[in-house]
Amino acid sequence: MSIEFRGAKSEDLPAIVALLADDVLGQARESISEVDGEANTVDDDYFHAFDMISIQAGNEVYVGEVDGKIVATAQLTLIANLSLKGTLRAQIEGVRVASSQRGQGTGDALIKWLIEKSRGAGAGLVQLTTNKARPDALRFYERLGFETTHEGMKLYL
Repeated sequence: MSIEFRGAKSEDLPAIVALLADDVLGQARESISEVDGEANTVDDDYFHAFDMISIQAGNEVYVGEVDGKIVATAQLTLIANLSLKGTLRAQIEGVRVASSQRGQGTGDALIKWLIEKSRGAGAGLVQLTTNKARPDALRFYERLGFETTHEGMKLYL
């Protein structure tokens, strides 16, 4: 299996949203219609968010493809920061791998590729959060060298 990573395009959104919805948490919070079992259309909100990401420097959504099919996605955002002597941070968000690809090294390849992109951009720190309801994800990130150093908090508005 050979996976290729690239920047996402707006026409990739149905496949990306299908990946975001491909777990218990995502099923409850994402919205996509399917035709013949394939992701078909997504709400305009996703296109608006994608456009906003696209115009923000240092913020990009990526996809991984195997044989022309999108099987992975993640968002990488570079964050200028004053702490840690002005260390540039890279924030990884929205990591998803197709259920058919899990356990085959796709997630490893994606995260390692994002780390190298971050390093190449001058980041000195890569950070991410994972939902406490996903213990397998926590173990996955720890296996890749990430450490649980902070308690994350959110306030939905």
